[in-house]
Amino acid sequence: MAKTFMDPHDVPKIPGTEGWEKLYPYQYIFSKEDPERAKFESSQIWFYDGLHYPEPHYPFDLIWDEAWSLALSQYNTRHYIIPPALGIDHRIVNGYVYISPVGVPDPEEVKRRVPLFMERAGYYFQNWDRLYENWKKKMTATIDKLEAMTFTDLPEIEDISVIKDGIGKGSGYELLRKYDELIDLGLLCWQYHFEFLNLCYAAQVTFFGTANQIFPDVPISTLVKMSAGFDPILFKPDSELIRLAKLAIEVGVEDIVLKPLKADELMKELEKHPVGKEWLKELEKARYPWFHISTGTGWYHTHISWNDNLNVPFDNIRTNIKVLKAGKELGRPTAKLLKERDRIADEYRKLIKTDADREAFDQGLAVARLVLPHAEDHNFYVEHWFHSLFWGKVRQVGQILQNAGFIENADEDIWFLKRDEIKQALWDHVTAWATGVRARGPSYWPKEIAWRKGVYEKFKQWTPPPALGVPPDVVTEPFTIVLWGVTSESLQKWLAGPAEGEVQNEIKGSAGSSGIVEGRARVLKTVDQLADLQEGEILVATTTSPSWAPAFVKIAGAVTDVGGPMCHAAIVCREYGLPTVVGTGKGTQLIKTGDLLRIDGDTGLVKILERAK
Repeated sequence: MAKTFMDPHDVPKIPGTEGWEKLYPYQYIFSKEDPERAKFESSQIWFYDGLHYPEPHYPFDLIWDEAWSLALSQYNTRHYIIPPALGIDHRIVNGYVYISPVGVPDPEEVKRRVPLFMERAGYYFQNWDRLYENWKKKMTATIDKLEAMTFTDLPEIEDISVIKDGIGKGSGYELLRKYDELIDLGLLCWQYHFEFLNLCYAAQVTFFGTANQIFPDVPISTLVKMSAGFDPILFKPDSELIRLAKLAIEVGVEDIVLKPLKADELMKELEKHPVGKEWLKELEKARYPWFHISTGTGWYHTHISWNDNLNVPFDNIRTNIKVLKAGKELGRPTAKLLKERDRIADEYRKLIKTDADREAFDQGLAVARLVLPHAEDHNFYVEHWFHSLFWGKVRQVGQILQNAGFIENADEDIWFLKRDEIKQALWDHVTAWATGVRARGPSYWPKEIAWRKGVYEKFKQWTPPPALGVPPDVVTEPFTIVLWGVTSESLQKWLAGPAEGEVQNEIKGSAGSSGIVEGRARVLKTVDQLADLQEGEILVATTTSPSWAPAFVKIAGAVTDVGGPMCHAAIVCREYGLPTVVGTGKGTQLIKTGDLLRIDGDTGLVKILERAK
């Protein structure tokens, strides 16, 4: 078995993409120019962040990766002083992001950091409810500022009020200032994103560690069950779709809603009926903010929200109506989950022999349960509500540049510019406007964007390896363990792989949600393919997102390439009682649609019982 993955400096270039590096910030590129930095890069483990990025990056869309590389790392290293972990370093290879947890190498330094962490994290845990309510206010205020922003073309002549009111500044300056504000709001949003999240995952890791010291053989699938049955707002969009489906049946408009019409046509049809009008009023109540839910993870501009495409929620409502009319229940079995979690926790607690261990167990579990809702709630505020509005504002900027001839298509081309390049293009535009001359942009950017589009298409054909570099003896960074599911053990599994010529029919991942189930596989790469999902199939995906919620009423279980016990797929499947294996590394590569699978959500084992013909 190999001891290391490929050196990150040795990844072959894709023919026809020479010069691709300029699409991304220079610090993201693996380089041998600085021997000390190159040595560090070769000695680290770098794993592909397919959890967030199942596709290569558009240059502009990298903004969120830049934002969280700063925010997560600063909270680990400079704010809460996580004892064994510093930040997470980032690089990009052929358009795909690779990340590396940076540990604290000196055991004495780890000890020195412990009291600092206890004081700082302890304050948040002790004042969680008050600080969390304040967090919600900060986030909604940031979203309100974003929603109020508008970007419009520069005027031919400034309004006379500029003169009579002595305003003293012009529309060109305001366009540049507002673009800076837009970017700043995005970065600020991500500062807030990690104010609580690092502590959420640190609390889970601490509880796992405490429980494992008392019960060395306790499986992680059992530990995570002890916090199940919570009610995060991230489930609210799905519950609204269920409510609207039930209401349609109650008031007798389900036959209209079930018509295979586009959303705008269907709404016109419903408007013709008094009861239909009332149902539409309930739809409008649900839309703001709950339909600001992305059709994907929210990390790409292509992941538009339900509000941007009402066909998506209407399709989901139709699915819910059909399930209800078939006599099935919708939603999560919360009461059952709560009863089960308390039973498991009580049984383990009775086995504890000392008061000190019992107190440590109780405190660890109480904190893990206290903080868990935020692990999903932040996702709605940031990746969905904020992001879906943000992409719309960038499209307005794109329209300005299209109107000025800088780009050919506002919906497609703006994303192939880095955020600082957009600022440069706006400077070109406003100075040409101010001077009364022709800007350079119209002769420069269309050709450059055409080349970048070709490079991006080649990126999409490449399969990124799961990891690069040298596995550490121990992975200590909390996010890496509980969110991505990357541990020393999982890295060794990735390294092992099948022998040459061997057909791999067993895949080992991490326990995501308890239970054993058999079923045919349905390999899905995008939310658009959800319509192909059949009743009783096992969903196999790189990752999942909240907009996939209607899938969970159809599937028998799930398998993902990436993720740990606190990733979205694991959390949601536990709440729906579906067996799940996460973090397989390459499930979507080894499993084909139609393969007969058996998945064990307790051991993390996936078996391919029969290959599709």
